[in-house]
Amino acid sequence: MSDTGLERWRLILGEPAGGSLGGLSGDAGARDAALDWLYGRDGELDRRDIRRRQGGSGESQITTVDWLDDITRLFPKETVERLQRDAVERYEIDDIVTDPKVLERIEPNPSLLRAVLRTKHLMNPEVLRLARRIVEQVVRELMERLATEVRQSFSGARSRRSSRFKQARDFDPRRTIRANLGNYRPDEQRIYVETPYFASRTRRQLTQWQVILLVDQSGSMLDSVIHSAVTAACLWGLPGVRTHLIAFDTDVVDLTSDVSDPVELLMKTQLGGGTDIGRAVRFAAQLVEQPRRTIVAVISDFYEGGSEAALVRSVRELVEQGTIVLGLAALDEQADPAFDRACAQRLADVGAWVGAMTPGELAAFVAERIGR
Repeated sequence: MSDTGLERWRLILGEPAGGSLGGLSGDAGARDAALDWLYGRDGELDRRDIRRRQGGSGESQITTVDWLDDITRLFPKETVERLQRDAVERYEIDDIVTDPKVLERIEPNPSLLRAVLRTKHLMNPEVLRLARRIVEQVVRELMERLATEVRQSFSGARSRRSSRFKQARDFDPRRTIRANLGNYRPDEQRIYVETPYFASRTRRQLTQWQVILLVDQSGSMLDSVIHSAVTAACLWGLPGVRTHLIAFDTDVVDLTSDVSDPVELLMKTQLGGGTDIGRAVRFAAQLVEQPRRTIVAVISDFYEGGSEAALVRSVRELVEQGTIVLGLAALDEQADPAFDRACAQRLADVGAWVGAMTPGELAAFVAERIGR
């Protein structure tokens, strides 16, 4: 097969298309074998009665180490990461992160970090030492990227004074709309802006705020656990902010002492188990020193395993004393939440801010509040 387009279709459709599109040889054949090693185990192929490649009396079957070597040689980096992610998340091939031979040669990436955190309880000390390399490298890359966003948010708090420096992040929409109301055209339902206004930023002495991050350790919140640990580390030591990090399932664990070392912090997390959000909120309430200068961020999918009425009551009490309560159904770079909307709505009804944020957006929210 020499036509590139046909070859790609043959790789996409797999062995069942061989009768129509022909066979593959050389690197194309090797790519087909590597893809079949992974996706050929999909049970859907059996249910749809699609023919699969069967083992014979030839050479021994490919190992995970061999497969990783093959895909690294045959595919671009982005494809390799996708194949690795499907291997650990879709097909649960745990030896990718529990086999020392694999760990010694694998290239760290976020999907492997998630796999390590899910399976670290299965690892012996030697394997755990090798797996830690993945955690350290991916967290370091996250820290470098997110620290820049956090520093930008805290580069100066907005003031009410106008600024001659026009930056999108300092755009003042309320003043701009008020000043340009005379340019409103009813027939078009538009305001034409002649003069935009921007707020200045100051570096005045900031009043100390507490930021308490409550992180749900359930398996569905893994991305948020990772980004919460890194975000807390980025906030740690910033002027005007005192950060606490609390992990919870049915128990509550104060991880604040490890905030400066997010790698160690993540290695201590225990994913899974039940969820008692109300208990975590009550624990946070005991840490609050000045309610009107405290932000409590509850990072959870809000599937409450304890008393939902007690959770709502605890959140209401925090709000009534002046504490800002954020209910974040996701805290990661996608901010794509899946959560119990009914429970979240009850929290919003008593005054919590409910939604999803990227770490940069959370940092900007905190910076905005402490700079007022």
